[in-house]
Amino acid sequence: MRILVTGSTGQLGSILFKQLKASDYKVKITSRRKPEGIGHFEWVYSDLSSGEGLEAAVKDVDVIIHAATSPIKNSKMVEVLGFKEFLGKMKHIKHLIYPSIVGVDEIPFKYYKQKYEAEELLKNCSIPHTIVRATQFHNFVENLFISKPLCKRYIVPGNFKFQSVDAGEFASHLIGLVGKDPQGRAEDFCGPDIMTLKEMAELKIKKNNESNKVLSISFPGKLYKSFSEGKNTNSLRKMGEITFGDYLSNKLE
Repeated sequence: MRILVTGSTGQLGSILFKQLKASDYKVKITSRRKPEGIGHFEWVYSDLSSGEGLEAAVKDVDVIIHAATSPIKNSKMVEVLGFKEFLGKMKHIKHLIYPSIVGVDEIPFKYYKQKYEAEELLKNCSIPHTIVRATQFHNFVENLFISKPLCKRYIVPGNFKFQSVDAGEFASHLIGLVGKDPQGRAEDFCGPDIMTLKEMAELKIKKNNESNKVLSISFPGKLYKSFSEGKNTNSLRKMGEITFGDYLSNKLE
């Protein structure tokens, strides 16, 4: 069995690439930029925004883990239009594993809507597939909201709820799906704890022994309401074992 990992230089793709090095699978990786230390893996250039290299990427491949994503630049082209073209090259694929995000069908955020549109494209095609949604990664939440204090304060939308998960655990879960039958829409993969952003900031202050404080702010609108209501969480699917606190502790080691 030969696996293709797309987006091999992105956060999830690079973790998949490293974990698969220790496996017995034959692995092919693709991205716009060649990653370092590929060893015996085959790398192929491809670009979802232009369509270049997609046919070469899927050649002689059985299973694809589609980790390529672009939440900011050319997101519509990469997530939807380019993905649709990519699907047209996959007639021979036995299993396409598509990582998505919990809440893409409920949260009014452009990138989430595009991920949901991609899910619908996949559900309506004939390619055997598994769609598995995850909650946000620990480092994503920290880097986006509580990376640097301003005037000794973490200024955050404190009521936002997150069920952050370890990216490595999610990558392992995706690799575990390779040897299984396609499931269509699979169960969500979520972190062990649901916390408000205020609680996460306070935990970081405690773990790091900081003198900073937390200033909680709120905003009007549906997006703020969605995250405050936890539309990006799933309390019934606490799959990950590494907590946000564990993640912070590991950074100190």
